[in-house]
Amino acid sequence: ANMSSNDEYAPLTNSIVKGLNDKLYDKRKSSAIEVEKLVKHLLQQEQGARVVTVIAVLRKKFIHGSNANGKKGGLIAMAAAAMAISQATDTLPAFLKDMVPPVLSCLGDHEARVRYFACESLYNIAKVSRTHILHFFTRLFDALCKLAADPDTNVKSGSAPLDRLLKDIVTEHGRVDIEGFIELAKDRVRTIDPSVRLFLVSWIDTLNNVPGLDLVAHLPKFLQGLFEYLSDDDSEIRRIALKTLSEFLLELQKADKDNVSVAELMAIIVLHTSSKDLLTKKTAIRWVQEFITLYQRQLLPFTWDLLKSVLPTLGKSTDSGLKELATTVNQGLSKLVGDSDAEGLKVLDFPPLLSVLVQQLIIESVNTRTAALRWLLMLRGKMPTEMYQHVDEFSPALLKTLSAKEEKVIALDLELLAEMSSFDPEDSEERKQLANAFFTQFLKDLMRLFSTDRRLLSTRGSFIIRTLCLLLDAEHVYTALADIILHLDDEPEFAPLMVQNLNIILITASELSTLRLQLRSMATEDDKRLFSALYKCWCYSPISTLSLCLLAQVYDHACDVMYKCGQLDTTVGFLIELDKLIQLLESPIFGYLRLQLLEPHSYCYLVKCLYGLLMLLPQSTAYTTLKNRLEIIPVVASTLGDLDRSKNKAKAAGGNINLDLPFDELLAHFDAVQERAASLSVGAVAPLLSKPPRRKQASSTPSESK
Repeated sequence: ANMSSNDEYAPLTNSIVKGLNDKLYDKRKSSAIEVEKLVKHLLQQEQGARVVTVIAVLRKKFIHGSNANGKKGGLIAMAAAAMAISQATDTLPAFLKDMVPPVLSCLGDHEARVRYFACESLYNIAKVSRTHILHFFTRLFDALCKLAADPDTNVKSGSAPLDRLLKDIVTEHGRVDIEGFIELAKDRVRTIDPSVRLFLVSWIDTLNNVPGLDLVAHLPKFLQGLFEYLSDDDSEIRRIALKTLSEFLLELQKADKDNVSVAELMAIIVLHTSSKDLLTKKTAIRWVQEFITLYQRQLLPFTWDLLKSVLPTLGKSTDSGLKELATTVNQGLSKLVGDSDAEGLKVLDFPPLLSVLVQQLIIESVNTRTAALRWLLMLRGKMPTEMYQHVDEFSPALLKTLSAKEEKVIALDLELLAEMSSFDPEDSEERKQLANAFFTQFLKDLMRLFSTDRRLLSTRGSFIIRTLCLLLDAEHVYTALADIILHLDDEPEFAPLMVQNLNIILITASELSTLRLQLRSMATEDDKRLFSALYKCWCYSPISTLSLCLLAQVYDHACDVMYKCGQLDTTVGFLIELDKLIQLLESPIFGYLRLQLLEPHSYCYLVKCLYGLLMLLPQSTAYTTLKNRLEIIPVVASTLGDLDRSKNKAKAAGGNINLDLPFDELLAHFDAVQERAASLSVGAVAPLLSKPPRRKQASSTPSESK
């Protein structure tokens, strides 16, 4: 610059101009003080127009000049001029529009020292102008946000006092361009720079605590960033973010619900309920918990998305606080759905909800699985049409869940399967048909599962069948199973095994006591049909058939079956089943039968059948047990003789003798089943033998041969 031309820099003197351009800070500082004196003098002389000229010269010739030292001098002088104006008059606000913008522009200068002095200059201007500086709040905030990420540490530290002062002024006066702030904040809140994050979250926290400023209405624009800050490495960022989020949650409780964008907020919160960061996840679920109370059914559309993260948390979380929150949220959502009417449930997106629940069934957690099953049970009650429409999507998972380790899970699973298999009398015919179709298909699938997973059959089979009989009508379950097994022509090994299991359950389980009474009494035509249905299936296992006849007290036919058993191959499996039958006869269930032995004349067919069993048994513990029991029967010889004397036939009619059942037909069915089983058994074993088998020499069951 030309130092000798006063007109160009007037009313600044040559010495002031020279000092402001000097490379030494002290000289620039001294010249700035001279500017301050000059401005005061001009104002005292009421020469305001010349003060405007001074500001213009500082702006054009120094701050906007190309000389770095001159820029620094101009910045110091501009602050000095502001202080002079504030001390001399109350007209500073009128000058700020010319003073602040040029200083602000220097905050982005390429020279670090210029940026530093710009911070210092603005600090001094803001200090004297106070509330009037807020006219430039948006631009100041924008510039400070950039300075928070400044690569020069001195510049960063130089901007901190300005930042604190601006917060103090905002807090004190509460007048700020909130819309401008939000627009800037929403664009930068997703930053990963820790310094900028700290800057932004501290400002959000500050403005949120200013009375009269409503940030809640703008919350969706920066909530995402606040949640992301919870997982920041900087503990201070996490602390302020958590504090701010907690305060916003409190404010939402007081806010007008009509002015809260629940859907927008939930869309953000849902994302963070699945966070891998504990604090983020915990805070998000805490928000959901509060939102359930505040906004209730407005959360229904987010049910499936929330359950996707909440249900797994019930099982795998090691944090007790988080697990407790997840439990509360799950219960709250369940109550929302449970209390909603058909119209309210239309907002539920059923397919993804069902998909999420099915996915939880494969998680190895009792809490998660049981929660998912309870949800499915509730949906069966609230949305049965949708459940039946999507039955193929969850049936395989329910079947697989029967292999769970915990009985609690299996019991709930069976409860759901039973509900899907049931209907109310007032239900439509279509609904009844759907339930019946599900029931039949489920039992078929269950038989296939037992066939392929014999371990499940042996460990959980009894529990599953008993529970089904408890939840559903036992007669319905047993007749349906009998019909399915009866048509298992391709399962020569499984059918007898399944019948043996069903027979043990029938005789011993308390859940089937009513069914046993039906079979013992045979009082109605329905009871007789039940016996016939079971009999045809039970024929796969001769000893089970004999057991069924003894249970039903058809002792005359039991003798016929006993003779048929004597004609069969005496395999190890046969003898094991016979041994089990003797043990069952000694059980409390057959107490009535043992008491009947006290009346041998009335129950001579029973006596004959038991002696026949004794003849079939080899010398063994079972033989001794039965022999000891029979030895106490009085007048055995005369009893057996009574069967050949027609005059005593009426006396021998104890039990359900001479019932009008097609016993000849049933016995023929027994023979046919046994012949088919024998042929299948030989066919199954033959490929394993080097020579053609000789059937009479067989000493093992098909399963043992394999």
